[in-house]
Amino acid sequence: MIIRDRVEKLRQLMKENQMDAYIIPSFDAHQSEYVAEHWKSRQWISGFTGSAGTVVITLEDAGLWTDGRYYIQAEKQLDGSGIRLFRMMDPGVLFYTKWLADVLNEGSIVGFDGNVFSLDMVKKMEKDLKAKRIELKMNQDFIGDLWEDRPEIPKGSIFTHDVKYAGKSRVEKLNEVREEMKNIGANYYILTSLDDIAWLLNIRGADVPNNPVVIANVIVAEHKCYLFIDSSKVPSLVKAELEAEGIELKANHEIQTFLENITNEDAIILDSNKTNISLYHAINSNTKKIESPDITTNLKAIKNEVEIKNLKWCGIKDGLAMVKFIKWLKNGVDKEEITEITAEERLEDFRRGQEGFVGPSFDTIAGYKEHAAMMHYKANKETQYTLKNEGLFLIDSGGQYYDGTTDITRTIVLGKLTDEQKRDFTLVLKGFIALSSVKYLYGVTGSNLDVLARQPIWQYGLDYKCGTGHGVGFFLNVHEGPQSIRNNNHVTLEKGMIITNEPGIYLEGQYGIRIENMMLVVEDEKTAFGQFMKFEAITYCPIDLAGIQIDMLTESEKQWLNNYHQEVYTKLAPYLNEEESVWLREETREI
Repeated sequence: MIIRDRVEKLRQLMKENQMDAYIIPSFDAHQSEYVAEHWKSRQWISGFTGSAGTVVITLEDAGLWTDGRYYIQAEKQLDGSGIRLFRMMDPGVLFYTKWLADVLNEGSIVGFDGNVFSLDMVKKMEKDLKAKRIELKMNQDFIGDLWEDRPEIPKGSIFTHDVKYAGKSRVEKLNEVREEMKNIGANYYILTSLDDIAWLLNIRGADVPNNPVVIANVIVAEHKCYLFIDSSKVPSLVKAELEAEGIELKANHEIQTFLENITNEDAIILDSNKTNISLYHAINSNTKKIESPDITTNLKAIKNEVEIKNLKWCGIKDGLAMVKFIKWLKNGVDKEEITEITAEERLEDFRRGQEGFVGPSFDTIAGYKEHAAMMHYKANKETQYTLKNEGLFLIDSGGQYYDGTTDITRTIVLGKLTDEQKRDFTLVLKGFIALSSVKYLYGVTGSNLDVLARQPIWQYGLDYKCGTGHGVGFFLNVHEGPQSIRNNNHVTLEKGMIITNEPGIYLEGQYGIRIENMMLVVEDEKTAFGQFMKFEAITYCPIDLAGIQIDMLTESEKQWLNNYHQEVYTKLAPYLNEEESVWLREETREI
């Protein structure tokens, strides 16, 4: 088997270099969640294609650590590879650094490529391995040595993201960053996160599939900004525009020398969760280093009025594509052959028909029957199902538009359902409504709200092994921090933030159900007790009434759904033809 052969070749390299363990994470040199093909080292060594996971190879053993979204997928993809699955979220499962401390002998040597490990990751490793005096070798790119046909680092052109979409110029954004640098007491700031760089400089690219980012690094100084990038990626007009606004372009590799030449009197801000250990070690050792979350992350999380207006229009366009798709699917499922892949392709066609569409915002999850129980299922020609007029079809998808990024899931009823399927669909809907309709006091975080979406599902002894919601970028990454709705997120939800609401139920071997909207954080009333907040849905698409066991809903839940469906109809109907409008009226009827 190819994977076993690759692992054995890696072990041979480890032996030649007196190494006892080697670690391969999912990241690129910028700690990105989604990476270009060049950095898919973990996938290459293991065969596991999920977006999150770490492989550890020792001379006798091998393991993959991943989270609950990928358990089913990982079991299948690791089968026969000799790599064991460690279910990270299960009780009693050691994190890989603690596992290494457990299985390695005192004084062992652990190697990895320092370009793809953040400072925080290395600190944790040092802490967990300290007791056994295990040595770390951080400049070992063994995968680069073994991967003969490794794809090149992308060289696609960058383009300007117009201020009519972005709402703020790059000069305004740089001034905001510099103000914060002054407050923190630094005269340099290193920025390596790709979506933050794209946001700050109002540039976009196509270096990572589905993510309109560009491979680069940035250093902001008091009066200048340095963009470290492959010059072949920058068209002359964009270069002139950037330089006119105080942004100097330098070659990618020059960043090492630049960091070495920062003086002892300087102070530099860096995000220890994003800055890789190789860059950190390049900084002049006597320069003051201030570890702080990226300044840009909070700034870009709070959308400005122009972005919000654009996003709402984007939600209408995306809703139109979804409505046309669902109508086509329901009308065609028993009349023509529709597979998971043809359904996925047809939805993308409907999105392409919308103004300003650039591409999908992530790989579409189109799962029929038990395929939908895999949270991040990706249909392929060998295993895809043909849809029939029975059961549930889950489609989680999104679009990148010049005026926003979308993320929506609908579970579509294709025909007869069991009582259990209807019950579970309704439980997911109840959790979804509970979170959608909450009114809360300012200061609340995602960790405070997560239970609302889970409570109806927990009542039946069920759960879902992932977060309930995440931030979304603006014509950027579909997953964007710092806010999320999960039990360990303690970031205050601020006016102007975008968050998803996506509870679900996934029963292995049976079916999966998820309903997902994007929501905007807005202010509600202000009283003597403080400022109250609420969510406003900015996803406009019907929820399948055929899946609901209506007697399980309270009157207030029915009222919420009727109001939401009325808004969907009002927003979308003016842009539909008569046949589509009549169909949507029926799909959004009162219950």
